[in-house]
Amino acid sequence: MQWGWDWNPVTVKRWRLFRRMRRAWWSLWILVALYAVSLGSELLCNNTPLWVRFEEQVYLPILKFQPEDTFLKNGRHTRPDYKKIAQTPAFTSNPRNRMVFPPIPFGPLETTDPSSITLPDAVILTFKPEPRLATVNLSRDGIIMKAVDTEFFFGVSPETLPGQSFSKTWPLPPPLRNALDSRWRNEAAPSFSVVVSSSQPVPREAELCLSEFTPRSSPPSTVRITLRERDGLPGAARGKVALNEHLEVVSSTFPLWDSLSPETRTSLIALAQARLAGPTEDRSITLNHTPYIITATRSEVSWPYKPGSGHWMGTDSAGRDVLARILYGLRTSMTFGFLLVAMAMALGTLLGALQGYFGKNIDIIGQRFTEIWSAVPFLYVMILLGAVYGRGFLMLLLCYALFNWIGISYYIRAEFLRLRHLPFVESARALGLPHRTIIFRHILPNALVPLITFFPFYLVGAIGSLAALDYLGFGLPPPTPSWGELLAQAQQFRWAWWLILYPALALFVVMLLGVFVGEGIRNAYDPRPRTKFE
Repeated sequence: MQWGWDWNPVTVKRWRLFRRMRRAWWSLWILVALYAVSLGSELLCNNTPLWVRFEEQVYLPILKFQPEDTFLKNGRHTRPDYKKIAQTPAFTSNPRNRMVFPPIPFGPLETTDPSSITLPDAVILTFKPEPRLATVNLSRDGIIMKAVDTEFFFGVSPETLPGQSFSKTWPLPPPLRNALDSRWRNEAAPSFSVVVSSSQPVPREAELCLSEFTPRSSPPSTVRITLRERDGLPGAARGKVALNEHLEVVSSTFPLWDSLSPETRTSLIALAQARLAGPTEDRSITLNHTPYIITATRSEVSWPYKPGSGHWMGTDSAGRDVLARILYGLRTSMTFGFLLVAMAMALGTLLGALQGYFGKNIDIIGQRFTEIWSAVPFLYVMILLGAVYGRGFLMLLLCYALFNWIGISYYIRAEFLRLRHLPFVESARALGLPHRTIIFRHILPNALVPLITFFPFYLVGAIGSLAALDYLGFGLPPPTPSWGELLAQAQQFRWAWWLILYPALALFVVMLLGVFVGEGIRNAYDPRPRTKFE
């Protein structure tokens, strides 16, 4: 008596062909390994310890829930915060008490304590040229009646400007003249600005601004124009100076730092010292006849926070570890994909088999129903059902499966139409076998090629669709770990590069591995021999 599975020779040949394609073979095992790792996410990423010894008692919180009262004796039977319990005197008083956390001691829903992130004691002084501002009051005939801080724009002191023509130095374009006329006519006018250039006293560019005007009891005699320097003084130095906790310069990109006077440098170091103690206001100084705004900044914990010690992929907008959410999101995506493809293929196979086997009116009615159903807008149905019944994993799975079976039903129908008149099917009918047996035991095993070859591609499509729905906000409800939800955060916080890099990389790798596996299966089932032209 022989034990074991009696494999079909054709199946064995296809399996060997698949194994010869190394890219597909290794992609399959990598994909299986990634999914297996994600199934054990609680053992790798979790804020619940794997093992606890407390007062000579051993607990396994990862397997059995332990209330807070077990450790603190406070009468609370709620979920404990083990990290805080490990710091309480009740736990630290006994040196034999121990907690063993997973390698990544952060859960996918845990908000990181900002105090747990160590920041460098460094201050960065940012030097930015401050655009100059000036105001001029013009009369109806364009004569300057009053001037404030206009020396940079006109090259002379403000006291000498009254009585001179404004257009002698700065042109008044027609749109600006129209805006001025409406104010002199005492008509309501919105704020207005225009950029103009002047060659006197030196070539410069300024923005002329008018504030919003509201009619008064009598027309104004003068209108105030604000002149704003464009993009700072051309050629003005910019840069940053970094100082450590000892107020020593670590790095400098500001070319004027070494040429500063001792008094100015002392005042700036005092600003950095004050910033180490707490927030400070910006300071304005003049260097080389150029006004500067100096901002003292220090690294602070704000969400999302960049990758660093403890959080290898950073945190998201709620302070949750990105690596933990990517790992749990892998399990969610793969599980959703497998279940969706299994349900869609089961439904598509059943409907396609019935149409292809019986034909005639059943086939016609089934085809018309499929065409009508395929025209129903899936996204609108998802939004409606989500608003009525709420979003959830099961609801999303069922709704998506109701629309995802259409493609595979066409292939199964075509296979049944091809196989139903072959001799082995006719022989089964002649023996009096029921339709159920002929469909599922005789025809379906010979029509599995489309199911097997399309399975990896359907899986990749399901994973991508879930990420897209989560990105749009119509997928899994928050705070479910999801790659699409992380990508949606990346759109909001565009400076947080880790929110776009790591989720996109994970999605790309999984989908690429699935495509490689599908390509290998398709080539293994291809009956045509492969040739190479030289």
